[in-house]
Amino acid sequence: MDALLLQLLNGLDKGGAYALIALGLTLIFGTLGIVNFAHGALYMIGAYVAWGSLEYLGLNYWAALVLAPLVVGAIGVVIERTLLRRLYRIDPIYGLLLTFGLALIAEGVFRDQFGVSGQQYPVPDLLQGATNLGFMVLPNYRAWVVFASLFVCFGTWFLIERTRLGA
Repeated sequence: MDALLLQLLNGLDKGGAYALIALGLTLIFGTLGIVNFAHGALYMIGAYVAWGSLEYLGLNYWAALVLAPLVVGAIGVVIERTLLRRLYRIDPIYGLLLTFGLALIAEGVFRDQFGVSGQQYPVPDLLQGATNLGFMVLPNYRAWVVFASLFVCFGTWFLIERTRLGA
């Protein structure tokens, strides 16, 4: 039973990140009708913006957590206004090819600049440490990822399904 609970929490940790990525893909496809193959690359850019904010700008974790989606959102708006807008009325394969090409360019640039390994960043004081759940010791940072993912996913579902904003 302990092993099952351990795997369940590990799955929630990774699944939370995947759910946020999938949520973004669905919202983009639902509103623009574009299959955005650059979505993963934009997620990567957001991670590097957050890391760079910590490393080079000296911002704290929470400020970087706010700044990264704003920067990625601005990049997304620029891509939509300059490139994707021209493709709405033609075959959807062109949007797919464009976003796939943008993903390849972004991944190549970031691989050239930063290599293929992940970058280290300091865990904020509030999220350091771990909680003993009896069957495992759960790092507080991983619990934060699970709870933040659940909050964003259920909050988005609530806004879309239960309010006029979603309509």
